[in-house]
Amino acid sequence: MSSETDQRSTLVSNTLRGLDVSVTVSAILFWGIVLFWAYTQTMSRVQYGVIFVGGILTVYAIDQTRQALEAGDRIDAAVLLPASIILISASLYFAANFDRVYVMQQGYALEHEYQLARIIIVSILYLTWREFGNLFLGLVGGAMIYGVFGNHAPGILNHGGMTELTLLQSLVTDLYGFYGSLTQLTAAWIAPFLLYAGLLFGYGAFDLILRVAIQSGKYIESGVAQTAVLASAVIGSINGSYTANAAMTGSFTIPTMKDSGMKGYRAAGIESVASTSGQVLPPVMGASAFVMASYLGVAYIDIVVAGLVPAAILVACIGIAVHYTAISDTSDQEMEFSEFFDDELTNDEKLFEAVRFGVPFLVLIYLLGILQYTVMTSALYTIVAMVVFGVAVPPIQRALDGSETGPGSELVDQFWNTVLGFRRGAIILAPIAIILVAVNGVIDIFSVTGVPNKIALLLMDLSGGVLLFAVLLAMVVSIVMGVGMPTVAAYVIVAILIAPTLISDFAVPAITAHYTVFYAAILAGITPPVATAAVVTAGIAEANFWRVCGAAIKIAAPLFVLPVAFVYNPAIVSMSLGLPTLIAGALVLMGGIAMIYGLNYPFEMRVGRRVLLRVALTVLGVLVMVYPGELAKLAGVAVFAAVFVAEKVITRGMKLPFLKGVGQ
Repeated sequence: MSSETDQRSTLVSNTLRGLDVSVTVSAILFWGIVLFWAYTQTMSRVQYGVIFVGGILTVYAIDQTRQALEAGDRIDAAVLLPASIILISASLYFAANFDRVYVMQQGYALEHEYQLARIIIVSILYLTWREFGNLFLGLVGGAMIYGVFGNHAPGILNHGGMTELTLLQSLVTDLYGFYGSLTQLTAAWIAPFLLYAGLLFGYGAFDLILRVAIQSGKYIESGVAQTAVLASAVIGSINGSYTANAAMTGSFTIPTMKDSGMKGYRAAGIESVASTSGQVLPPVMGASAFVMASYLGVAYIDIVVAGLVPAAILVACIGIAVHYTAISDTSDQEMEFSEFFDDELTNDEKLFEAVRFGVPFLVLIYLLGILQYTVMTSALYTIVAMVVFGVAVPPIQRALDGSETGPGSELVDQFWNTVLGFRRGAIILAPIAIILVAVNGVIDIFSVTGVPNKIALLLMDLSGGVLLFAVLLAMVVSIVMGVGMPTVAAYVIVAILIAPTLISDFAVPAITAHYTVFYAAILAGITPPVATAAVVTAGIAEANFWRVCGAAIKIAAPLFVLPVAFVYNPAIVSMSLGLPTLIAGALVLMGGIAMIYGLNYPFEMRVGRRVLLRVALTVLGVLVMVYPGELAKLAGVAVFAAVFVAEKVITRGMKLPFLKGVGQ
């Protein structure tokens, strides 16, 4: 009996080891296909998109099967593997028969292809449910049901209905739907940047960020909390999912904040806000920047420039709010360097690290911003630069230092870090690709049935043609649509359904409308009752979910106002950073700071006066952020400045904020 158990344990162990190696090998082969196509582009983007789906699902299927077996869940593995194999086989079939299926058979398909399409739809529904739960399954499945039975829908949502064969053609056999433009965009633009993110992980860039954050704790009063904001925002801007980011970075930032003396619900609130707000930070913006550039038909660099001032407002407001939240607790807000790293970096090591990670990033900025190469080409050369500098710099450093390990050993280590980066990039990409494949199908159904036009009429009717009401309704719909979804998927849906209405019916500039719904969609991460980022962080902190949401909303209050501020102050979302943009941005920022100060500052006064002051400053901040007139904004800023100075003089004795050890 013991022998049989040992044999079974050995078999499972060998199987898991084999699957682990297979994940790495399949990830490297997959990225080989991606980079080869980016360099040659010898096949059409549609055909490449079909191959891309098969490739990334291969990585996903092997990795998730490994995880299911490791967790002892054989049922999950038994269902997951066939579903993935079906989609992989379908990609191979459509790629091999591309000319016949895509060119010669548009509008109809062979019977076995319709059968294949039915199985593909079931498999997609299963994978989306498995990865994102019932809510998203309801969205995708509900869109399909609406497509077929829309002739029974009431009122304005009624349409002629789609036959089953029309649905199968739209979603699968015509190679639109699941394999459509969004999937192709993911394959061509988003995937290379997530490989770049994987390489940054592999080479230890985020350890470097943590080192910088720990050092800042020596000089900034809220050092530990600011570490969470910095690490989560930077990582979140690349990985494209506030929920995943909250789980990943929250696992070390939340316990650290709690250890410093901060209450659990506040630590969880800070992390959920940082993970959510990171999704809007240029240059990647959770991968949404690329999609936005494609939809608006403008250069990617223009989207990045337009997002700089809004991002600066957001980061400044959240940084100040986190500072006030941190000092509300009796915590020391310092991190012990020895708890995370053995040795501090020398000045030479800092220089080498700056070159190692800085040069590839400068390559990206130079190619995109100055030479204005395509996103795909810029990403390709950035990846090449990252691999070259990531592998070469540490051995050169060891050779110059005369280290005992020697450059050869270091070269081997960096080779394996590169392999790890390729694997990590594919694992980050896989769930995002799956959700975007499903969303592409939903968008195709919406386009066929005319849903965007119906939403436009509905918004016009409910708002009564009043811009403010339309924007608030658009925000509510965007938040609902963004629940539980990766950033780019949420943006795509609201960009298709909501933004066109603001543009055509309310004359909102296109870039402003898209930024409005984009910022609103990410609010789903911290907006109850779902608030998936807050759910995750509350679990890590073992804190009450509603208190976490309350803390998060207080910290991120300006984020709820910014979408409206964009519409009434369109200069702050501009593709050219002129003086009007900077002035408008500065005034909106002051309004946001007034809100943050009112909601988060630990005033030392009686409860009644404190509540009254908080309400007054919050209302003042909202008016300064939203009201379009500059004179009114300046008056509001003057009032806030007077309150701020008076509080410092009367209560605090002119102690300067933020800095440690600075006296009167």
